Amino acid sequence: MSEKHLLSKSSFIKGLQCDKQLYLYKYHYDWMDEVSDGQQLIFDRGHEVGELAHQLFPGGTVAADDPKNVPLAVSKTAELISAGTKIIYEAAFLFDEILVIADILVKDENGWKIFEVKSSTKVSETYLSDAAIQYFVISNCLKVSDLSIVYINNDYVRKGDIVVRKLFAIKSVLNDSLNKQSLIKKELKRLKVVLSEKEIPNVKIGPRCTDPYACSFMGHCWKDVPDYSVFNIGGLRGDKKFDLYDRGHLNIEDIPEDYPLSPSQKMQVDCHKENKTIINKKEIQKFLDTIKYPIWFMDFETFMPAIPKFDGVRPYQQIPFQYSVHFQKSKKSRVEHYEFLADACGDPRLAFVENLVEHTKGEGVILVYNQAFEITRLKELAWDFHLYEEDLNRIKNRITDLMEPFRKKYYYTPDMQGSYSIKSVLPALVPSLSYKEMEIGNGGAASSAFENLYYEKDPARIKEVRENLLKYCGLDTLAMVEVFKFLSSLPLEEE
Repeated sequence: MSEKHLLSKSSFIKGLQCDKQLYLYKYHYDWMDEVSDGQQLIFDRGHEVGELAHQLFPGGTVAADDPKNVPLAVSKTAELISAGTKIIYEAAFLFDEILVIADILVKDENGWKIFEVKSSTKVSETYLSDAAIQYFVISNCLKVSDLSIVYINNDYVRKGDIVVRKLFAIKSVLNDSLNKQSLIKKELKRLKVVLSEKEIPNVKIGPRCTDPYACSFMGHCWKDVPDYSVFNIGGLRGDKKFDLYDRGHLNIEDIPEDYPLSPSQKMQVDCHKENKTIINKKEIQKFLDTIKYPIWFMDFETFMPAIPKFDGVRPYQQIPFQYSVHFQKSKKSRVEHYEFLADACGDPRLAFVENLVEHTKGEGVILVYNQAFEITRLKELAWDFHLYEEDLNRIKNRITDLMEPFRKKYYYTPDMQGSYSIKSVLPALVPSLSYKEMEIGNGGAASSAFENLYYEKDPARIKEVRENLLKYCGLDTLAMVEVFKFLSSLPLEEE
């Protein structure tokens, strides 16, 4: 085993994606983008899933207690193998300047079986490359009899305690790894040359920046791309965005008049160039005519644990834990606000349903933003809680989508920057309101924050997070109140 650690499994995967990403990761680590709440949740889930997967092969010993201490992890792995240990978790190996850490290593009569654990619900091409580099290193240190990927079985439904062997699926990828060995050797040789260079590789931004993962250095590589550019043209394929960029057309105003765009995309570009707003009075009025008081403005928040926390739940099932409802009886009535936020100490769904039914009882339209989300959650809840099926179906049948006038561009202003998301529509129409300064400012952050509350012990932190969750979800429905008010106040009568 070599003692020098030049590449790891993760840095090898980064290098397959982009030479520049690998180089920056190795020599300019401090330039890396800040880890978002969503990314941290993915890391935390991976750790949780990995630890649970140990129960597939119980009784093992952890080798890499501190993966950052490479010499200790490698030497401890060697000691455990020499001592006859049959099951090793986080086994570290160095060969040809490459470090890999195997999630689970199991000895059988034919050699060693490697199990790589993933928190995904399928085996991707990237995972196959990941496994192949593991095989290259470990097979040069031990006799490998099999190599498998352990992943989440999303057909599993929890009933009582987690049944680990049903939660996980195991797929042998030994043949795939063997078939990739010549490519692995070729890529390792090439990436070592990349890392030997004195200068950062001159790699332009391109589709690779987000394929298969968002690069960790996009903040550095994309620093010259303005906040609003050709990359913000709604519905434009990625290859066409980079085609414009490669031609030197980075800003919206640089796009040639004859460049092929859809009518919707051309409208966005023309509105920006001419600083004009589109108001389709007829269609907006038709939409408004479908909405009669009283009106409920409703929004849900959900979280998606990889390991089902509650009975009757699948991996990554969306679990509603919070809603906000603003209610207005008539156009001149004051707006009332109702809200629910579950305690992070059990299944939140029944209390969610009971409170929602109470807060939306009666007649009248329920306005949501992107109705597919709320309608799907209501269908799932009706299926899981038959006692409330009629009530939930009544709620579902009252829903109207406030997003429609913006998605169909009945109303479009350049400040929306090609997006019909409520996060873009609200500040464009009501500049006094914005999500920008909020501690929790998007659904992903809300989901992550609530899931983390199940593990949080500090009462002050719990109180702070709950307050931020209530502010965020409350703004979602207040935003709808103000957006609807804006549409209703437009001078729609034909002149």
